[in-house]
Amino acid sequence: MDSYLSLFLVSFLAATLFPAGSEILLLGLASAGHDPWMLWLWATLGNTLGSMVNYALGRYLLHYQDRRWFPIKPKALNASQRWFQRYGTWSLLLAWAPIFGDALTLIAGIMRVPFHWFALLVFIGKGARYAILLGLLGWFIST
Repeated sequence: MDSYLSLFLVSFLAATLFPAGSEILLLGLASAGHDPWMLWLWATLGNTLGSMVNYALGRYLLHYQDRRWFPIKPKALNASQRWFQRYGTWSLLLAWAPIFGDALTLIAGIMRVPFHWFALLVFIGKGARYAILLGLLGWFIST
């Protein structure tokens, strides 16, 4: 159980604005013989909940955008909002992507995407990514 909890926590942190990666731990635990379905579930839940933190930050911290400590400069914020308006809510299926995925979930909060759509699309995208990784590992091991 400690392995699954560790994976959940690392996956959670990896989805927030903290730099972390869950893929190596996921694949290492799968190679060590842990149940791939349980690994998928814990990693997907942790990563999705971490993205929900970004969503909440975007939704509620926007009130402080005029403060010096606010992490996103007005020009970058406007560009991000325009990008999100152009590509829409469906882009949340890419919330797993390195570099821009975390920012995408933050911007979704700023843009006040309905939470149920946010959660569903992020869960699907992140779950698909972990399923593909586990599937590729299984394929490589069996060949």
